Amino acid sequence: MAALRTIIAQGRKRIGLLVGAGASAGMAKPDGTYPLIPAVVGLTDQVLTTLAPTYEQQINGLKAELAQHDIETILSRIRSLSKVIGSAKVHDLDGPGFATFGEAICTEIGKIVDVRLPETGSAYANLVKWITGTMRDYPVEIFTTNYDLLFEEAFESVRAPYFDGFTGGREPFFDPVSVSRSDLPARWTRLWKLHGSLGWRASPKGEVIRTGQSSASHLVFPEHLKYDQTQKAPYAALLDRLRAFLLTPDTLLVSIGFSFADAHIAARLDEALAANPSSSVFAFQYKVIEEEGPACDLARRLPNFSVYARDQAKVNGIRGAWKAPVELPNRDWGPIRSTYLDSDGNFTLGAIESFARFFAASRSVQAFPIPPAPTATAAVMPPPTATGA
Repeated sequence: MAALRTIIAQGRKRIGLLVGAGASAGMAKPDGTYPLIPAVVGLTDQVLTTLAPTYEQQINGLKAELAQHDIETILSRIRSLSKVIGSAKVHDLDGPGFATFGEAICTEIGKIVDVRLPETGSAYANLVKWITGTMRDYPVEIFTTNYDLLFEEAFESVRAPYFDGFTGGREPFFDPVSVSRSDLPARWTRLWKLHGSLGWRASPKGEVIRTGQSSASHLVFPEHLKYDQTQKAPYAALLDRLRAFLLTPDTLLVSIGFSFADAHIAARLDEALAANPSSSVFAFQYKVIEEEGPACDLARRLPNFSVYARDQAKVNGIRGAWKAPVELPNRDWGPIRSTYLDSDGNFTLGAIESFARFFAASRSVQAFPIPPAPTATAAVMPPPTATGA
């Protein structure tokens, strides 16, 4: 952690963030309650509760035939039925009826994720403070699967420039050439919405444009067609950007709130990390390591993919429990340790709020200690105790 803190405090390394749904689920609302945006379980409950008065028979029928009842599985089944049954009826609804049902689910998802950041401060605001807090040799690149406009709001609240692949005034269009190149100044953060945004919609020509409104929606909604949808513009160009970022020498991608269960994204990471050993992914996970299967699977195959879970870490393919060493890098490091290890020895940076505070505070005086003596230990985390891969 001492090495990571030093790296993020400086602006010399090429750093990217991969932000998933767990990030906005881990942030507080303005009244202090959680979550700002619900995760899959909460999202499923809210959507189905809202639509139950109209579609109760269909919801109960689908739940009876499906092994999983999350919104992704249900929406996948609904869209499949809408395409194949035609005028025949299943659960008293025909194909066009299921298409309307699916659109209603997407509309409700859009309403739920259309929220604003608390004015009193937020994790995203802290990440923007970290990004804008130093001169950088390379721009920070944010890859996110979230549809919400929270990052846009955080950047715009402090007048920090960012580029999301769109250009223009009346109907901003997506420019894949600019996405594939790095011509903009390093102070411009790159914000890549891998699954779309509330601010996107399809033009009459079928092209995706950015509207600036939160009511529009051209999103890769959670369902089985996700892979097919991401092979189209602009999603294919954005996924290519993720791959190109990791193929660049000496890059670091830090993930937060991302489960790595999205096969199309995991495949890009797997391919790029295998081809470029000088790039690395640090996966900060909220749960204990036994519950982080997709991330651990990547860590098992790729030595440059490390998992930092609540109870254990897996680094260079070796798994071990967290253990704080007695010797500290300097006398100020004790309070810093408390920002990522709690009193029970649990790693806390898998939660977005702790993660963002750690990054925002990286340029505090403790990050620049008196140069240690030649024999001083530079890292806080000891080599993990191997317990098997």
